[in-house]
Amino acid sequence: MSDTTAINNSNKNRSSTDIGAQPKSFLTTRDEQEEEQILQFNANEEPAPKMQGETNENNNNNGAQDTTSSGNIHLGSSGSCTSSSAIDEPLEYGGGLSQKETASSTGLNPEEELSIHRTATITSAAETQIAINRKLSHVLTGGNVDDEERIGVDYSGCLPMGGNRDYPPELPDRDQFEVTFDGPNDPLHPFNWPMKKKVILCVVLCLDCIGISMGSSIFGSAVLQICEIYDVIQVVAILGITLYVLGFAVSPVIYAPLSEIYGRRGVLVISAFAFCIFQFAVATAENLQTIMICRFFSGVIGSAPMAVVPAAFADMFDTNLRGKAICLFSLFVFVGPILSPVFGSYMAQRTTWRWLEYVVGIFAGVVFVLIVLFYEETHHPSILVNKAKQMRKQSNNWGIHAAHENVELSIKDIIQKTVTRPIFMLFTEPMLLIITIYNSFVYGILYLLLEAYPIVFVEGYGFIENGELPYIALIVGMLVCSFFIWYMDTDYLKRCAKKGGLVPEARLLLMILPSIFFPIGILWFCWTGNYPEKIHFMVPTVAGGFIGFGLIGIFLPCLNYIIESYLLLAASAVAANTFLRSGFGAVFPLFAGYMFHNLGIGWSGLVLGLFAAAMIPVPLLLYKYGAGIRRKSKLAYNG
Repeated sequence: MSDTTAINNSNKNRSSTDIGAQPKSFLTTRDEQEEEQILQFNANEEPAPKMQGETNENNNNNGAQDTTSSGNIHLGSSGSCTSSSAIDEPLEYGGGLSQKETASSTGLNPEEELSIHRTATITSAAETQIAINRKLSHVLTGGNVDDEERIGVDYSGCLPMGGNRDYPPELPDRDQFEVTFDGPNDPLHPFNWPMKKKVILCVVLCLDCIGISMGSSIFGSAVLQICEIYDVIQVVAILGITLYVLGFAVSPVIYAPLSEIYGRRGVLVISAFAFCIFQFAVATAENLQTIMICRFFSGVIGSAPMAVVPAAFADMFDTNLRGKAICLFSLFVFVGPILSPVFGSYMAQRTTWRWLEYVVGIFAGVVFVLIVLFYEETHHPSILVNKAKQMRKQSNNWGIHAAHENVELSIKDIIQKTVTRPIFMLFTEPMLLIITIYNSFVYGILYLLLEAYPIVFVEGYGFIENGELPYIALIVGMLVCSFFIWYMDTDYLKRCAKKGGLVPEARLLLMILPSIFFPIGILWFCWTGNYPEKIHFMVPTVAGGFIGFGLIGIFLPCLNYIIESYLLLAASAVAANTFLRSGFGAVFPLFAGYMFHNLGIGWSGLVLGLFAAAMIPVPLLLYKYGAGIRRKSKLAYNG
C-alpha cells in the first residue's frame, strides 16, 4: 500500500454523522501505524515556498482550501472550532501535535519553522501561517493524491473547470463533514430549550394566530355600513368574509412546503408584514372591488400561521406536551372569530368601518415586531444549516455542511405533493373523508353563527348596542372544553405507554361527549331563540356554552387523529382537511341569512342539529374499526 493510498483509505474509514461522535483529529487514524505513515509522508514533502512563490503554487492547487485568517485554528475533540491569534503557537488538530510534528505535517522542517518565527515580521509571519494552513488543508482534502489513484471520481462528459485548470482531486467522505445535533441533550435542539423561552415563543405565535382569525370575522361588523355606502345587498358585503376565509385554503399549499425548505421564521415574518400592509390597504380602499380583492389577499398572505404554527409547536415539544400545545393553538383559532364581533360592533356604532380594519392592521404590526424580536428559528434542519454556516465561518473549512442545504423543491414537487396528493387522499381514504366532513361541518357552523347571533339577539330580542355580548358564552364553552382536553391528554399518554406506541383511535374518545353537546346546543339555541317574547334571552345565551364546548371538543381531536393516523403523510392529510374546511367556512355565511329568514330560526336549527346528531356515531365507529381500516390502507400509519 502506498502512502497516498493510506491517506485515502483512512479518510474513507472515518465517517460519522454525529457531531459528538467525530474523531478527535482529522489526522488521527485507527492505528498508530497509519498515523506514522501520514507523518512520514508529510515530512518527505518539499518545504512550502515562501512569500511570493506561495501565491503561484496555491493557484495550481485546486483541492486546497484558501485560508485567509492570520490566526491558528483549533479543532477540539468535541468538534468545536476556536480561533487563536497567537502566531507563534503550533497549529493543533484535536490530539495536539507538537511543534516538530506540526512542522513535519506542513512540509517545513523544524529549523525553517523556528527561523521563520524568530526573524519574520508580523506581516511575513502571518503570511507564513497562511502558507502552513493552506499546505495542511491541501493534504487533508486530498490534494496530494495522484490522478491514477483517484477513486470514485468520474469527470467524463463534465464541463471544463475553466482557466486552464485541471479537475480537482477526490475529496474525503462528505458524511464526516455533515453536522448534526450533539446527542439528545444538545442545547441547540428546540426540545431542550428552557421552558421560559418556549412559553414566550408560544405567546408570540398564539398572538399571530388570533390576529389572523380576528381579521376573518371583524368584517361582519362592517357589513351594514358597506351595504349602505356602496348600495349593495347583504350577501355581497358578506363576500368580504367569504373571500378572506377562502384564502386560508392556500396555507398548506404554499406556506407548509416553504417553511420546510426555508424555515419557520422567514415565512412568519414575511406573512405578518404583508398581512399588516393588506389590512391597511383594505382600510384605505376607495371602492368595493378593491376592498374585496385586498380582503382575499389578506386571507391568502395572512394564513401562514394556520399551517406553520402547529409545525412550530411540534418542533419545540415532544409527545408529552405536543397535544397540549396544539390544544392552545386550536383555542386561539376559534376564539378569534368569536371575540372580534364583541368589540367590533361597538366600534362600528361609534366610528366608520375603516377603523375595524385599522385596528387589525395595527395589531398585526405589533405582532410583526414581536416575531422579529423574539421568535427564534425552530425548524430542526434549518437550525443545523445555521450551525454549519457558523462552523464554516469559525474554521474556514468549506467542507462543513448540513444535509438540508442540498434540499430543493421544484414546481412539480409542489403540485404533486401539496395539491394532487391531498385531493387524491381525500377521495381514496374513506377514514380521512369522513372525519374531514365532520370537522369541516363544525368549522362552517363557527362562521354561520356570526350571522345567526345578530338575527336572534338584535332582530329578535331587540339588542341594539349589546347584540354581540352573547358570543361570550361561546368563548366560555371553548375554554371549559380546552381544560377538559388538557386534562384528558394525560390519559391518552398513558394509553400510548401501555400499547407501546401511538394509538390514534384513543384521541376519538375525547370527541364523544362534545359530539353529544354540540347538537343539543344548536337545537337549544335555535328553538329558544325562536320565541323572544316568551323566553328570556339568557336561555339561548347559555346554549352557546354547549355549542362552544362542542366546537373545540370535536375540532381538536379530529385534527390530532388525522395527524397521528397519517404520520409520514400528515402534511398532505391536513392539507386535504384544510381545503374542505376552508370551503365550508367560506360558504356557510353566504346562505345563513337566507336560511334563518326563510325557514325560520327554529326549523333552521332543526336541520343543523339533526345533521350534527347524525355525526355522533362517527367517533364511535372509527374507534372500533379505525385500526382495521388503517391496516388496509397503503397510506395510513400502521405502527
